[in-house]
Amino acid sequence: MTARVFTVEPASRRIRLDVFLAAAMAPEYSRSRIARMIRAGAVSVNDARTGDPAHALRPGDRIGVAPLPLAEPSERRNEPAFVPPVAVLYADEEVIVIDKPAGMVVHPAPGSPGPTLVDALLRQFPDLAAMAEPGAVMRPGIVHRLDKETSGVMVIARTPYARMELSRQFKDRTVRKLYLAVVRGIVGREAQVVARPLGRHPTERQRMSTRSRRPREASTSIAVLHRFDERGEGNPASTLVRAIPATGRTHQIRVHLASIGHPCLGDRLYGRAAAGEAGPFVRHALHALGLEFAHPRSGLRMRYSAPIPPDFRAFLEPRGIQLDPEAVAGWLTERSAANPG
Repeated sequence: MTARVFTVEPASRRIRLDVFLAAAMAPEYSRSRIARMIRAGAVSVNDARTGDPAHALRPGDRIGVAPLPLAEPSERRNEPAFVPPVAVLYADEEVIVIDKPAGMVVHPAPGSPGPTLVDALLRQFPDLAAMAEPGAVMRPGIVHRLDKETSGVMVIARTPYARMELSRQFKDRTVRKLYLAVVRGIVGREAQVVARPLGRHPTERQRMSTRSRRPREASTSIAVLHRFDERGEGNPASTLVRAIPATGRTHQIRVHLASIGHPCLGDRLYGRAAAGEAGPFVRHALHALGLEFAHPRSGLRMRYSAPIPPDFRAFLEPRGIQLDPEAVAGWLTERSAANPG
C-alpha cells in the first residue's frame, strides 16, 4: 500500500477516525483492519501520530495513512532455514490457487513451530507481505483454512480487495468445495446428508462435537464412490466417499463422518485409529479435491482440482482404482452451468 492522505470535508460532523477511514478506504480495508493499523501507528491526524481508533475528527483535519513495512519471513519468528515450496495451480494479480500438502499448518500458531503455508507463500510471492495486518496473526491473504493434515486446493487473496470479496463469498456460502475421504467400514447408503450442528466439545477443547453446548448449523453431503470389503484378506473394510460441505465449520467433515460411524482412516482425534488400520495413511485420509469461486474482479466462476496425493494413490491403485480429479469433481461444472451465481 502506498501512502494516502484524506481531508475531512468542511461541512462534515465530528466522526470517529476508524469510521471515517473505513468509509474512505472501502471496500479494500475493513474497519477492524483499519483499527489495527491505527493502533500500530500507521495513521496520523494533522501530522501527529495517534493510536486511538475512536479519535474524534473535526472538519478540515488532514488524515495520513502510511504504508506498513514489508516483513520478511525470517524477521517474524524463528523458523527452519528450509521452507518447502507449495504447488501453484493458478496465479494472477488478485488470487493464488495452491495445492496444500498434508502436514503443513496454514499459518503460525502456538504449538506449531514448523514452517507454515504462509512462510512458503511469502517466499514464493513476497508481495503478500503487504497484506499482513498489524497486531494480528501473521496470515496475509488467508481467507479459509484446511487442517494441518488435510491436503488439497486452497485460494489465497493477493490484494485487500480480493480478500474482502473472497471472504464475502465464503460467508455467503457461494464457494463450492469437494473433498475425498477414505473411511472406516462399509458405508451402506449411496448418498446422504449429515445435518448435525457442531461446536466445541464440552470437555476436550481440541475436539469439535455434535454434542456441544453451543452448536452451530453444519451440513455435509456424502456420496459413496467405491467400497472395499477386504475383511477376508485381513484388512479392515473401508469406503471411498465424496463429501461436499454446505457450511464451513472447524473439522466439519471429519466430525460428521465419525458421527455416522465412519471416521476417516488414520484420524487419531475422531476415529481413535487402531494400529495398522490406516494402510499408507500417516494422517487422516481427507483431501480437498475441488474448489469453485467467483474471481474477485471479473466475477467469472473459476474451478480448480488438486491432484490425487501420493498416499491416496498408494491406497487406491493396488485396489484397481485410478481417479481422475476432473471427473470426480465434475459436479462443479454441472452446478455452475445450472446456476452460474
